Amino acid sequence: MEADCRDLSSSPLCKFCQPLIISCHCFDLAMSPLVRAATLTNFLEVTQELGLSPQPLLREVGLSRVLLSDPDQRIPADAAVRLLELAAAAARFPQLGLRMAESRQLSDFGVVSLLISHQRTLREALTVTMQYRHLLNDTLAMQLEDAGTLVIIREEVVATAPSRQATELALGVLFRMCEAVMGGRWAPQSVNFTHEAPADLALHRRVFACRLEFGSEFNGIVCLASDLDAPNPAADPAMARYAQRFLETLPLVNEPSVVLDVRKAIYLMLPSGRANTEYVAQALGLSVRTLQRQLDEAGTSFTHMLGEVRCELAERYVANPRYSMVRVSELLGYSNPSSFTRWFIGHFGMAPQQWRQHHTLGCTPAADFRH
Repeated sequence: MEADCRDLSSSPLCKFCQPLIISCHCFDLAMSPLVRAATLTNFLEVTQELGLSPQPLLREVGLSRVLLSDPDQRIPADAAVRLLELAAAAARFPQLGLRMAESRQLSDFGVVSLLISHQRTLREALTVTMQYRHLLNDTLAMQLEDAGTLVIIREEVVATAPSRQATELALGVLFRMCEAVMGGRWAPQSVNFTHEAPADLALHRRVFACRLEFGSEFNGIVCLASDLDAPNPAADPAMARYAQRFLETLPLVNEPSVVLDVRKAIYLMLPSGRANTEYVAQALGLSVRTLQRQLDEAGTSFTHMLGEVRCELAERYVANPRYSMVRVSELLGYSNPSSFTRWFIGHFGMAPQQWRQHHTLGCTPAADFRH
């Protein structure tokens, strides 16, 4: 089943998410988190291979070839995400993001690549990637979750609108990074996607060469804990120290945003039942009181942000026929399915099972269900 890559403005979102719809219609790209232009490495080549002229697409989102020519140039993250979706739709090629990731190199991470390549283990390399994400892509949310002999590397692209292309690009790049650090020893158990599989899986099988799980509860990679902790024979502690000292001299590109950080943390923690102020504050290295104060100063609250993310993930999970409504309620933080049903009706205007049926039939006009 083809992934649903709808624009937020045409989806039956709940009342929590309506402010986001407004921001999509009049979104100021200057307010978007910035990412390196290297995020779009290979975009021009791939679109031309697919018979597209990239210039009109770039113009549509306010970008240009000149901006993309410098990999360290900062561009609005939401412009990059929208560009990927526009190009995939124009080419009728749902694997565009993954096709861009296929030829990525560790060097595409810029100056951070030196530090990553000299970490003692893959776990430390991933930790460094998360620590310096502000130098790479501030819309990425990553988390390592130990599960016995396995580790789940969760990764979400937290942008204005959900994006299949950005998700597959991010997971493809993450996979390639792990492969670069571990070499031939990289043998993950599975790569997981929350969206459905495309009709043609040849590219996915070529890039990932492991079990593929579509319609999953999370986006990420599952691997053995022993692989994450295996020594990296190419690691050089002296080079790692040198690279870290250099990175610490670089200025911040994006101003720290507690709202964005909390939003990313909720995305990662809600499905595991840990999306509360205590866990999120701990993950961000803040006290609960400091977290609440900073959100208040930003004009929002933890409860409101939890509601926004819950609405967005509700669409993802309810639309997936593989999930029972009991499982959906658990993934959204409800221990009682009836409480979830009441919440869903209150915000979407109909029962979740009815919403799923309308979604499957493609007959859910947004105006009918918004509050």
